[in-house]
Amino acid sequence: MTALEDYGTGLSTGLEQTVSESIQTGFHEADLTIFPEEREILRKLAERVATLAALPEMREKRELWRRHNRLEKTRPVIFCDPENGWNEIITERQMRCRTKIARRWEMNLRKEIFWGELMGDDRPVEACFNVPYTCSADCWGVEIKYHKPEQLGSYVWESPVRNYSTDLGRIHPLTFEIDWAVSKACYELASEIFRGILTVRQKGTWWWSLGITYPAILLRGMQNIYTDFRDYPDELRQLFSIILQGHMNKLDYLEENNLLSLNNDGTYVGSGGYGYTDELPQSDFNGRVRCKDMWGFTESQESVGVSPKMYEEFIFPFEKPIMDRFGLTCYGCCEPVHTRWHVVKRHHRLRRVSCSAWANLEMMAGYLQDDFILSLKPNPAVLAVPSPDWGAIRSYLREAVELGRGCCLEIIMKDNHTLACHPEHAVEWVRIAKEVAAND
Repeated sequence: MTALEDYGTGLSTGLEQTVSESIQTGFHEADLTIFPEEREILRKLAERVATLAALPEMREKRELWRRHNRLEKTRPVIFCDPENGWNEIITERQMRCRTKIARRWEMNLRKEIFWGELMGDDRPVEACFNVPYTCSADCWGVEIKYHKPEQLGSYVWESPVRNYSTDLGRIHPLTFEIDWAVSKACYELASEIFRGILTVRQKGTWWWSLGITYPAILLRGMQNIYTDFRDYPDELRQLFSIILQGHMNKLDYLEENNLLSLNNDGTYVGSGGYGYTDELPQSDFNGRVRCKDMWGFTESQESVGVSPKMYEEFIFPFEKPIMDRFGLTCYGCCEPVHTRWHVVKRHHRLRRVSCSAWANLEMMAGYLQDDFILSLKPNPAVLAVPSPDWGAIRSYLREAVELGRGCCLEIIMKDNHTLACHPEHAVEWVRIAKEVAAND
């Protein structure tokens, strides 16, 4: 077991760490070289992951999530994914591989080991290694030019729909291309390296969110979208309609070509939480995954400044057909949902609802009670300083657990851009959260 002191204190790997589930491999044919010594490094790390996955406590964690997801009363479930903070936990000091694909896989395995050995939260370690498909980004028929001054920093982009009368006709429902050769080669390479240790799965995730406002913002621009509600309402609806049809077409294609994967296991679902459930797939499931066998997810963070009435009129009608396709659904991320709950609650088979740091927790607890999962997201900024105020953190968590008493509560630390180069911040936050949860 690696000690906490052995983590951090090194240069950032610069690897993307936005969610706990890889969406695309991002590799090209030229990236598929792994040196013999790297294979041995990966196998030894995989053996540690397999050992952790077999521990009795992992079975207990899986069952906790299953009970929680079917709305049984449990203690609050605790999960911490430091996201970009992983680059301050697992740094170049720990990394041993040098080729592109080996480094990505090494990072994934080392994260599992940290979760299993040191994090202390309720996330189980699984004896699986998922290899997503390699595919192009969603294309809406026009080029969106991004300007990123640094790999993991902020960025701006050029929105191509500058004038509805001339540019809207250039937008078409999204298309994407799968690199079958690279996807297959990645899967075969992982199968060879981890044979006899981990179960390797070609597991397509394909999306993080199926919301409609983020693609609209990329195509039209934030400021323009906000004024369009007043100045170009019909054109805005047309844009949302194109995005809706694009999502629906993509789901149709994935279903028809048997490219979807069940997410009723240790798969990250919604904007935080895991999909363990015995309510999915459907009773008539025959091995071919359909949307109705899965958890679905939409959100509309970009419309945080839009009135509940406008949300109901302009956005919800284009979200609902997407959510209607899924067996269980999740809603929301960073937007405060309490002002539009009377609309959001009409989503099909809604189960998990995000309660961000900007939501009114008392109101959300009253709305959700034990009919939905209250997915609480504390402010990650509290861990972004060299010396966090642990007393204030504890007080916040105590108040949250008290307000959430009677709810199906999960507390999820995520969206961390930095841990101020202190890996122990994540571990200490989990320790305090688990202690408070145990006293619920």
